[in-house]
Amino acid sequence: MVRIRVLVVDDHRIFAESLAAALAAEPDVEVSAAGSGPAALRCLERAAAEGRRYDVLLVDADLGHVLPGGRAAVPVQAGDAEGLVDGISLVAGVRSAQAGVRTVVLAEKDDPRRAALALQAGASGWVAKDCSLSRLLTVIRGVLRDETHLPAALLTGVLKELTAARRHRSESERLVQSLTPREREVLRCMVAGLGRKAVAERLFLSPHTVRTHMQNVLGKLGVHSTLAAVALARRAGVGPVDLTGDVVERGGQLA
Repeated sequence: MVRIRVLVVDDHRIFAESLAAALAAEPDVEVSAAGSGPAALRCLERAAAEGRRYDVLLVDADLGHVLPGGRAAVPVQAGDAEGLVDGISLVAGVRSAQAGVRTVVLAEKDDPRRAALALQAGASGWVAKDCSLSRLLTVIRGVLRDETHLPAALLTGVLKELTAARRHRSESERLVQSLTPREREVLRCMVAGLGRKAVAERLFLSPHTVRTHMQNVLGKLGVHSTLAAVALARRAGVGPVDLTGDVVERGGQLA
């Protein structure tokens, strides 16, 4: 019998363990549970290294979403041992790291905007947490056949959100195209999180020149902050510069 390997990712321990136990009762399902985004990533990495990859991740939509003191959840790349990784960022991270793993988001309530974000991040389904076990199993088996599963009540709202997102992306792409090649290079450095001094060193420019380029970028994009510029750039599909080869030798010294 071919077994489906499922990983439940939810920071509510009782729910995660109850769902895992219910799924484990199925003869063709093998299930594990993780209580945070970083823990899930470790499980995925360990399973891949041992040659027993997971097939489906069931991810809590609100994973790490509400944190003590109002602290915001952080992107998957910066996740730490406290589990500060939100569900949608985890979906995107899994798609990037292990594209063969299907992800299904488990939600407390229907939310067209967040469901659309989940699909854009790479999720194959959005399912209510209180759905029946048979419904959940149908979704799990369906996504393994490359099906996309959404509640019928969400379809219209999700389509509207995706249409709006495409429109915003088109506008963002048009604005990015108005930049000069050098300004686009500076923008990619901004997306990578580099400050003015670091950009100047990377591009062999003076800080004053970089400041001018950054001001021009903000003006042409019609935004007033670096954060807004980065958000617009990402909508337009602009990625960060590659920082992996930044150690170069200058005059016999590492810089």
